[in-house]
Amino acid sequence: MADLQITEFTDPACPFAWSAEPARRRLEWLYGEQIGWELHMVGLAESGHEYEEKGFTPELQASSFRRMAREHHMPMDCSRRPRMAATVPACRAVVAVRRHLPGRERALLRALRILHFSGWLIDEPETILAAAERVEIEPGILRQWLAEPETEALLRSDLERSRRPTPRALALSHKLAKTDHGRRYTCPSYEIERSSDGLCLAVPGFQPLAAYEVTIANLCPQAERRADPEDVQEVLKWAGEPLATAEVAAVCAIELEDARERLGRVAQEEHVGFDGLWRLEQGLTPGTG
Repeated sequence: MADLQITEFTDPACPFAWSAEPARRRLEWLYGEQIGWELHMVGLAESGHEYEEKGFTPELQASSFRRMAREHHMPMDCSRRPRMAATVPACRAVVAVRRHLPGRERALLRALRILHFSGWLIDEPETILAAAERVEIEPGILRQWLAEPETEALLRSDLERSRRPTPRALALSHKLAKTDHGRRYTCPSYEIERSSDGLCLAVPGFQPLAAYEVTIANLCPQAERRADPEDVQEVLKWAGEPLATAEVAAVCAIELEDARERLGRVAQEEHVGFDGLWRLEQGLTPGTG
């Protein structure tokens, strides 16, 4: 069993959660199997009307994406969407895969995010099924899983749990969101538990990498840190899927511009917004990454 268990509260459509992926990738690289991960969905909106009732429009969403892309460097299409989209249907899909294919839910979450931040409407059935196809989950089977009462019950359990932050998290109420019944976790929020005795610390909301590292050091001072990768090719092979420039930079602990220059020598980019996603391609001449 892993030394630490991280319960991550997140949502496929949250730009903060997407912007926090470089930090999560760095933790995965550093600590590997010493950390176990468990995904739980927050469910930011049951319908697009919920955003509209709060005054959050497609114009404001586009402006927010543009600001966050500039600040955190994750690829986001900043064009105006035709409408606001619900996030709960995509959350339901992640939960369904977690139930039936444990360990594959992270891949589906990733695919949903990439489509969402490339401009697709995340609550459209076509988007959810296209994400499934990207990670080799048969769309017809996913449709069946989505219709099962057990999937819905598990989803509602996730949403309820995300609305019951721990007392330690409540001490940082400015990192939580207000609801009609109290507070809920924002995305991403971590509950980090020491496996040996169940001691659990909360790291709610969008945080810098150092916040997670300090928490891990206090809970598990004996944890071994993996050395930084030797080159960007090693990181792309390790990930097994396309990564953003910011993710590669975080894992390598190098500057963004340096990462982009190195990636340009050895990988191909799928452009999204201000940046893109990099993959190793056969036929490219190997270079120094």
